[in-house]
Parts: sequence; structure tokens; C-alpha cells
Amino acid sequence: MSDAPNGPLPVARDTGDLRRAVAAWRAAGLRVGLVPTMGALHAGHLSLVTLALARADRVVASLFVNPTQFGPAEDFAAYPRAEAEDAAKLAAVGCHLLYAPDAATMYPAGFATTVTVEGVSRGLCGDHRPGHFEGVATVVTKLLLRVLPDVAVFGEKDYQQLQVIRRLVADLDLPVTVVGGPTVREVDGLALSSRNAYLTAEERTIAPALYRVMTECGDALQQGLAAGPVLEAGIRRLVAAGFAEVEYLALRDAETLAPLDARPADRPARLLAAARVGRTRLIDNLPVPAVAGSG
Repeated sequence: MSDAPNGPLPVARDTGDLRRAVAAWRAAGLRVGLVPTMGALHAGHLSLVTLALARADRVVASLFVNPTQFGPAEDFAAYPRAEAEDAAKLAAVGCHLLYAPDAATMYPAGFATTVTVEGVSRGLCGDHRPGHFEGVATVVTKLLLRVLPDVAVFGEKDYQQLQVIRRLVADLDLPVTVVGGPTVREVDGLALSSRNAYLTAEERTIAPALYRVMTECGDALQQGLAAGPVLEAGIRRLVAAGFAEVEYLALRDAETLAPLDARPADRPARLLAAARVGRTRLIDNLPVPAVAGSG
């Protein structure tokens, strides 16, 4: 496989081919980065590849729509798939290899192991998507063991997922540095997501209210107001803006995701939300910094 980032992107579907490519890089003394994706790539995904390229000499992007992280009523069959377009986008930003296994390669006959991360996987999306984080933790563990990267980059938009991955890497002593990439947004604040393609024109006008209301809530929390009334008012504003359901709007410790009653003065917090507009489930989060000079 060529290491040239400017030609057609090499694709490995077999784990042996993947490992041989990585082994050749290792033999040359090169650092390796990994960016796991489910495809349907947008500028947010590509920013993660750019971040990985700044920290590694060679970057592998994986593309696998992981069935084990979808619930029975979720959109696995409908999830957008466009491998050729994704490969072209990855090549354009300098990715070196696409790893695109099929389900039988990732979960061969007799596969019977699940990785469960307690604590940070509970509550928030963990309550609303049972089994989701077990599926995420299992597939990410397999990807990390197959690539053995020096650095792996994940988007902060999926903040609870990022904390689950950080916890499993720490607990399993995996020799990889996990980096969170900042959320990329449209000009009106809507966080980029592959699922934004599901939005109708009318729903697309409603969707930016999630970021707008979260920003207002974050400002109020920064002023020292109690979280309960701030978040309750935020939920009411989201419903009034046209969201069909607000699954949660919550203030959590930025590392442990433990619930908080107010913005702490001595450590960072995170404001997280999940809400539905039409049939589309949107998630977002914002940092709520500690008081400058405290601690």
C-alpha cells in the first residue's frame, strides 16, 4: 500500500492488511494516529483527521457502521453510507489509510465479548440508548487493539462517548493518547452531525435553537445561578422553539459526568443536551469553565 497522501486512498478491509501497513510504518519509526468513524463524513470528521495529522506521521481512519451500538428501534439500516465519497474526502485532507471492515470481520462467528464501562456510561445517553455505550466501548477497544495507534482522536460533540473511551483506555492500560477534537458548527451554531441530513427544511430552522438555548443556560450558570431553575427554563424554551422532546439538559462534572447542582468553582463542568426535532435526535454540549484563579 502506498503512503502517498495525495493519490487514491488505500483501503484495508482485512485486519492482516491493516496490521502489515501499520507494522511497516512502525519499522520506519513513524508515529501512528487513528480516527474511528461510522462514515457519512463532514467537516467535523475531517477536522479530527487534521488534528491526528498534527500529532502523528501516518493516520488511519476507520469506517464501520457498528450494529452493536444501535438499539432495535434506531436507525442502523437507514444510517447514511457513502464509502467512495468518504474515501475521497479523507484523501483530500491527507489521511494515509482507510480501514473499512465488514461486520463479519469485526464480529466473527462465535464472538461473545462485550466491554462495559461503568460510571461515565450511565445516565444521559446511557439511559436513553440502552446498550449503546457497551457497543461503542467494545468496537473502539477492538479498533485500538488492531491499529495500536500512538494517538486516537474523537470528537467532543459526542462528549459522553469521549469520556467512556478515556475511562476504558485508562482502566485497561492501553498505550494510546486519547485526544478530543472541538465541535465544528454551522454558522448558526448547529453542531455538525451525519444525522443532520435527516432534518427537513422546517426542522433545520428549529435545530439551531439547541445551541442558542444551551449558550444562554451556560451564561446563566457562569453567573452563579443554581442549575435546577436554569435548566428547567432551558427545557421550556426548547419545547417552545419546536423540539418534540427534550431527553435531557444537564450540568455534569467534566471528567466524571457526576450530576452538579451548580457550576463548581474549582473544576470544569459540562452542559449536555439531547433533544428531538421531528424524527432526528440531536446532541450537543458546551464547556462550563471553573472560576479563573480558583482551586
